[in-house]
Order: sequence, then structure tokens, then C-alpha cells
Amino acid sequence: MDLKNKTILVTGASRGIGEAIAIELSRAGAKIIGVARDIKRLELAMNPIGGACVCCDLSDLNAVSSLIEKIESEHGPIDVLINNAGVDHTGLLQDATSNDIRQVIVTNQITPIDLTRQVLIGMRQRQIGHVVNISSLAASGGFVGMTLYSSSKSGLSGFHRVLRHELRGTPIGMTLVEIGPIPTDMLTGVYQVEATFKMFKRLQKLQLLPEVSRERVARNVRRAIERNRRHVCLPLRGKIYPILSGAPQKIIDIVMSTIPR
Repeated sequence: MDLKNKTILVTGASRGIGEAIAIELSRAGAKIIGVARDIKRLELAMNPIGGACVCCDLSDLNAVSSLIEKIESEHGPIDVLINNAGVDHTGLLQDATSNDIRQVIVTNQITPIDLTRQVLIGMRQRQIGHVVNISSLAASGGFVGMTLYSSSKSGLSGFHRVLRHELRGTPIGMTLVEIGPIPTDMLTGVYQVEATFKMFKRLQKLQLLPEVSRERVARNVRRAIERNRRHVCLPLRGKIYPILSGAPQKIIDIVMSTIPR
């Protein structure tokens, strides 16, 4: 897809990976619509690139239920949806509250699913579109203290793989991005839990899970949309994990490939 003049919706665009992706895609000539709950920080991120700002708490399902309709009525059809927003609650499950569980699962899994459902209606009618889901290598293997985050990302990756099979033969592109540790505010919070921090550092010492810059992630997302790539994994040496976890779905895709949808 040529990104020039395409309208791209990026959730969680006020900081971290989402901000880097918005900047990178704006350089390709895309029109960016950023979504975040912190409107002041979102404006700081979007104003330099001429992006539009939409304030929304993505853990609020009532607000999410009509979000795509609201945005398209003001800004026109969305050509690319990037489900990037995510939250973490690092710590033992026994210490989490019911609200902690709901916020992580809704923000990281349910909201991306619902936004994808909403945006696909118009994309199918217009016969053009692309959806990017930013997941994590934690979907394939998590650590102590990452129970909620890992389960939410596992659900997102599984959803993406099945939906991609469902959309096979349509002009809608889909890219699953599964990444390791990225130096952002979220990772700083994760490192506050001693057991989780030690596990990350052990893997980094063994060169199995080095940190990756958010700018590198953004460049790879841009290339994936332009070239309609199905999967991005960073760091590259971590690709074995999603390959193994995604193998059953790949087998089903092959077996069912000749059945009309």
C-alpha cells in the first residue's frame, strides 16, 4: 500500500511505540489520527506532525463501541488501523484487583478486537485497508509477574491469526507485530518487579532477548504495511517463539485453504 494521503488511526499515539509509529508514517505522507486518554500529551505528540487528536479511554467499552463511527464521520474513511495501545500490571496475580484484570484484558485484547470489527465493515465495502496489531513475544512465553499482560497478548495474537485466515482472499491486509522489550515508560514499570527484572536481564545477558528501539519497530511497521507483510518479529532472534506458538493455526490454514469462505 502506498501510504501517501492515506488516513491512519494509531491508538496509544501519545507516547512510546505509538508515537514513533505515527511519526514514521507521517514521513511517508500519511494523515495520522492519534487516540489516547491523555489529551495534553497526545497533542504534544501529534502537533509536530499535523496529526489529529481523539481523546478516548480505551478501557471504556462504551466509549470504544462507537469510536470508529465517530472518527470516520469527522475525518473520513480509515485506510489503516494500528492497534497499539496497551497497559501492563506487573506483579503476582494474587495481588491484582478485579479492576486490574479488567483494565488489562479490555485494553490489550477486547478493544483491539472490537475496533478491528468496526473498521472492517468500511474496509470491505471500499475494498481496501490494512490492520496492524501490536502484540508481544510475551504472547508465546511470559515471565513471573506478567500473567495478565501475557494472557492478554496471547489472546490478541491468537485472534489475529484466526482473523487473517478468515480474511484470506480479500484485499484487506493484516500484520501481526510481536516484539520483545522496548525502552519505554511501560518497560520501566515492568523492571520495578524484581523477579521480572532478573528474568529479562538473564535473557539479555544470554543475547536471547535484547532491547529494540521504538524507532526500529516503527520502521518495520511502515515496511510491513507498504509491502503487505503478515508478520513482524523483533528482535529477529526471538522469531522462533511465535513460529512455534503459531504452528497449529498455520496447519489449519493449509488444511482449510480450499474450502470456500
